[in-house]
Amino acid sequence: MEEGQQSKRHSVNTSNFIDIWSVQCGECFKWRVIPTQEEFEEIRSTFAEDPFVCSKKPGISCDDPADIEYDDSRTWVIDKPNLPKCPAGFRRKLVMRKDFSKMDCYYDSPNGKRLRSLAEVARFLDKYPEYKEDVLVSDFSFTPPKIMEDTIPPDLVKKA
Repeated sequence: MEEGQQSKRHSVNTSNFIDIWSVQCGECFKWRVIPTQEEFEEIRSTFAEDPFVCSKKPGISCDDPADIEYDDSRTWVIDKPNLPKCPAGFRRKLVMRKDFSKMDCYYDSPNGKRLRSLAEVARFLDKYPEYKEDVLVSDFSFTPPKIMEDTIPPDLVKKA
């Protein structure tokens, strides 16, 4: 199986937000639902060195049925492996554009500031030095997930 199919993926519904976090087993390729965004980001941040396998989920093995099936009942997106996990106190947000052309990525800071680029993160850390002790600009990635076009509802596919 090619590397992209072994990456962690999450699905979005047509309300333009992520409603299920999931990861694909590197051995049996079944999808396992991950309960929280934080757990998903932890898995994603070390995926290349420590691929996910079913046995990492308590009480689950490759012999068990998949938690969720990859199909067109929802729109799926795939995150790159090894993106940094979100720094403590910050929240990574992903929003699907209405035309399904791409997702926008931003971070909400602990003090409510919304950060939309690495330049904004750098300015934020300069303005609020109390965060510099625990947070680096390199702790953020604005790389958006790839939208799996075969799962976009046909009536919503962006026309070329």
